[in-house]
Amino acid sequence: QVQLVESGGGLVQAGGSLRLSCAASGPTFSNYLMGWFRRAPGKEREFVASISWRGTYTYYADSVKGRFTISRDNAKNTVYLQMNGLKPEDTAVYYCAAKRGARSSWSGTYDYWGQGTQVTVSS
Repeated sequence: QVQLVESGGGLVQAGGSLRLSCAASGPTFSNYLMGWFRRAPGKEREFVASISWRGTYTYYADSVKGRFTISRDNAKNTVYLQMNGLKPEDTAVYYCAAKRGARSSWSGTYDYWGQGTQVTVSS
């Protein structure tokens, strides 16, 4: 069982930056591929980024590529999402998630989810 707790959300002006953190419980964090998803008001949850269990491979949605960076520190059981150049359309609740096995941008393949953290970008 893995428990995930996100933090770092907030209100920021367009062009600003935020760093989200996701702290995981359990001794096997390094066995999991980690992902970030988001859900904007009135929209379905969408993939943002994922990182392999060693941090060797990262993948991004086209909408955030070049602006967001996912990273992880297995010694701290934490995954991060550095968000730069934020836009109003990035406004959403951001969730981290964990899965075993191959990378995926489909939320249905992830086994564990955090409760989410709100990110609001004002224009």
